[in-house]
Amino acid sequence: MFDQKIYTERRKKLKQKLGNGLILLLGNVDSPMNYPANTFHFRQDSTFLYFFGLGFQRLAGVIDVESGDEIIFGDDVDIEDIIWMGPQVSLQEKAAKVGITQTAPYSQLFDAINQAIRQGRKIHFLPPYRAENKLLLQELLGIHAQKQKEYASLELIKAVIALRSVKEACEIEEIKKACATGYQMHVTAMKMAQPGAWEQTIAGTIEGISLANGSVPSFPIILSQNGETLHNHDHSNYLKKGKLLLVDAGAETSLRYASDFTRTTPVGGTFTQKQREIYEIVLAANNRAAELTRPGVTYLSVHLEAARVITAGLKALGLMKGDVDEAVRNGAHALFFPHGLGHMMGLDVHDMEDLGQIYVGYDDETRPVDQFGTAYLRLGKKLEPGFVITNEPGIYFIPALIDKWKHEKINTDFIDFGRLESYSDFGGIRLEDDLLVTAAGSELLGQRVPITPEEVEATVKG
Repeated sequence: MFDQKIYTERRKKLKQKLGNGLILLLGNVDSPMNYPANTFHFRQDSTFLYFFGLGFQRLAGVIDVESGDEIIFGDDVDIEDIIWMGPQVSLQEKAAKVGITQTAPYSQLFDAINQAIRQGRKIHFLPPYRAENKLLLQELLGIHAQKQKEYASLELIKAVIALRSVKEACEIEEIKKACATGYQMHVTAMKMAQPGAWEQTIAGTIEGISLANGSVPSFPIILSQNGETLHNHDHSNYLKKGKLLLVDAGAETSLRYASDFTRTTPVGGTFTQKQREIYEIVLAANNRAAELTRPGVTYLSVHLEAARVITAGLKALGLMKGDVDEAVRNGAHALFFPHGLGHMMGLDVHDMEDLGQIYVGYDDETRPVDQFGTAYLRLGKKLEPGFVITNEPGIYFIPALIDKWKHEKINTDFIDFGRLESYSDFGGIRLEDDLLVTAAGSELLGQRVPITPEEVEATVKG
């Protein structure tokens, strides 16, 4: 964990942003995988980690905005636990490491909340995403699980987002550690991208690299030679020469900060002319987006510029036609680029998405665009120094989507469907880097994974 002053200062800032009431932050509990004693890998709630820093099960934090009191509720282990787990540090000792002097048994959380309810005090809580905490909130507050998102504190949501969005120096260093592991994962996958290799072997190998460097991957690994499926978790294929292997993967550090890279590699190490042409368009979009990323610029505008680069490149190949700006305004690019340019990243690979993407990625000035493709942009608002974001343009040839648009005559003024027929088995290409927004612009986090066609080919060939 970080120095206790980090957590103390974060809680102080949080109290300053809320006028009154109690802040209730729930940690996570173990969740059974197939029977009670066999649980999924434990992952603490990210907001609880941000303010309290303790990655242990069955904890809850309460902050009294008016009195300033801060307390962690939880239980120390008993002798049966010690037999299986060994001696454990007491909750009071753990709490002291993050600047908390008050602790109490978990059962007293109910007394504290009931007393606040009787006093008519505002209880600020965040929208829960786990069933266990939904049931707990239902018991604590009497709010049905289906209504809790509606009653969650918008004040608290916005306060947490404001604090967590701007990364501190210690956080940036942790993200760089995650990026270093991500680099190892992707270079290893490139070297393994040989004809006959089983996708699952590659996926398992790079997952092991993440585990060996401190923690699990930051999300389930996306790895497939059928890269036209944006989030393809099927690792059952054997690689074929002439195909492209798309790998979207990142690591978590022991403090739970994430990285998130994507690379696309020719199986066997040599791009065909057709693959290289499309690859270079995606790379140009990635580089252009990085050039434009700076404070005060909306990421929506950067996304649309990446779409223009993609459209212009595909027009030069004869796959698109007409005016580039008009094609982008009509969303014609989304046949090939049907997702957003990127998202916030930090303690979550999609940072704070549990708090509501409308609040994390947008503001009163910049609102989501209701158009296929751009509607999936998770981050559109003005960038600020300290934001950590992803830059991940792509081009995909999705047969079902192409058939739908062709049949329904969608954007026929901008797409040459006849020329597209020879790309039906192409797959997809995505290139993703992690960026830190700085006062002067942006910088790549970590060593850049090989990305030029020459670098990628050389890495595969060893």
